[in-house]
Amino acid sequence: VEPVLSKGNNCLDAAKACNLNDTCKRFRSAYITPCTSSTSNEICNKRKCHKALRLFFDKVPPKHSYGMLFCSCRDIACTERRRQTIVPVCSYEDREKPNCLNLQESCKKNYICRSRLADFFTNCQPESRSVSSCLKENYADCLLAYSGLIGTVMTPNYIDSNSLSVAPWCDCSNSGNDRDECMKFLNFFQDNICLKNAIQAFGNGTDVNVWQPILPVQTTTATTTTASRLKNTGSETANNEIPSHNDSPPCANLQAQKKRKSNESVDTELCLNENAIGKDNTAGVSTSHISAENSLALPASFYLSTQLTLMTLALSLCLSLSSSVIL
Repeated sequence: VEPVLSKGNNCLDAAKACNLNDTCKRFRSAYITPCTSSTSNEICNKRKCHKALRLFFDKVPPKHSYGMLFCSCRDIACTERRRQTIVPVCSYEDREKPNCLNLQESCKKNYICRSRLADFFTNCQPESRSVSSCLKENYADCLLAYSGLIGTVMTPNYIDSNSLSVAPWCDCSNSGNDRDECMKFLNFFQDNICLKNAIQAFGNGTDVNVWQPILPVQTTTATTTTASRLKNTGSETANNEIPSHNDSPPCANLQAQKKRKSNESVDTELCLNENAIGKDNTAGVSTSHISAENSLALPASFYLSTQLTLMTLALSLCLSLSSSVIL
């Protein structure tokens, strides 16, 4: 029951708005069922719950999905509804909290989780000297990367009903000599000023697209840049280290998916995997080799034709001289 002095529940209004939208209502119902239903041992099917949650945030327009997840609140009733958006008993919580570094290792083993965690590190990187407190100056990209983690083993949620601090279901107990590294990882969620500002901006109705990323300029060095980026992406993405620079996320991430949906241009070179790159490079070498042979073969035929022509003329001249002598 909401407090008598409550001035409104934005999260409740967002849920009502979702029910009025066919797409939002359909995909919300699709995740509510597996995330709340119990099996014989009274444990929900977390795998189906996570899959349905990923579909919800991938398919439902941000106006509705973000409205439920990032709504602004004035009281506990609202913040608790916001925290319960993803049905945390099933999708978020577990019997025991694993060590955050162990959870990160589990995330690395899954392609979707690994890629989306790399997106989050890149697009929600804080920067104190930035106007928005985000290195990339783009709240929309940060919110997209954060929501993309929901439905993976790294699913984050609000820690409590009193703040905007979020974290995955893990802690840094039993970290040993890796405690500093573990706390750095956990604090990237809990004390991330970029993410907090992005959530507040959306909840307060601020345009999250105020800071738009600068589109890359196509140059003749694009192929070289792409090749070097792909060469170095393997180890960085595999380790999911918190970046201190502004790298582009991998192609198979949420940004690429959203661009494909909106028919925006995507640099297809970034989508090549190592095998495809090897095949393309081999094809390129073979083609250039064939072209070189053809270019050399053309002058040879030309010279042969010239020699035959000269020999024909010489023979004709000899015959005409012979004829004049006989006469």
